[in-house]
Amino acid sequence: MNVIEVLQEASDRIYQNVKDLAGTENAAGNFGIGAGGDISRNIDIIAEKTVLDYLKEINFECVVLGEECGRVELSKNPKGFVIMDAIDGSANAVRGVPFFCSSLAFATEDRLSSITDGVITNLSNGEMYWASKNKGAFFNNKQIKVHDKDPIYKIIGINTSGASTELLKQLEPIFQNHEHTRHFGANALEMALFSRGVMDIFIDLRDKIRIQDIAAGYIIVKESGGLLLDANLNPLDSDLSYSTRVSFIAAANQKILDEIMSQINQ
Repeated sequence: MNVIEVLQEASDRIYQNVKDLAGTENAAGNFGIGAGGDISRNIDIIAEKTVLDYLKEINFECVVLGEECGRVELSKNPKGFVIMDAIDGSANAVRGVPFFCSSLAFATEDRLSSITDGVITNLSNGEMYWASKNKGAFFNNKQIKVHDKDPIYKIIGINTSGASTELLKQLEPIFQNHEHTRHFGANALEMALFSRGVMDIFIDLRDKIRIQDIAAGYIIVKESGGLLLDANLNPLDSDLSYSTRVSFIAAANQKILDEIMSQINQ
């Protein structure tokens, strides 16, 4: 099996193991603070264990960087890193809101820019988004591209959860000038929807996003033809450290990037 097939199988196993768990009492629980800094819930633990068990089963030589489990070395001679957010959108999953996903990516080095493969699976229905470097991005078996035409409705994804008052003031013109702003509570799945052309731009300028949240989305956005930039409008890149937090903008094209970013209060 090649890397993308390994990630797809691991992702599908997560779906099979948690699809009937979301929204039930068994989804919750408090298992302490995970490596990413959030409370680990039962559904998170089950999903991560699913991936770790599978990678051990096939003797996949890697270092796992998990949202809950932290750094797990599965080989003394790893071929790279599996960057795992087994449940992105844990609050949605626990409450039964049908918008949460798994996010798995593979990087050959300690950089976002070294990611070669990524898989995001919508865990409410099993739909899978995936990409490999220089091979395009796909929704299930259909190749996808960002929306690159004038849309009937311009949809702006924007994550303001826990944003500072200062940032909200900066973003205020976007909310005033655009009726169709959205945030659903799982950044990875929103990046996948953007890559499919469902949104025109997705913005998160809170400096709070962990690498596990965006690793698979990183390669899927790029392979679907999207622009992926940091807060300074430079190409997004970073190390894979647990202490690293990033902001990012995913835009379908330069035109909408310029339009939206020009409205942010400086």
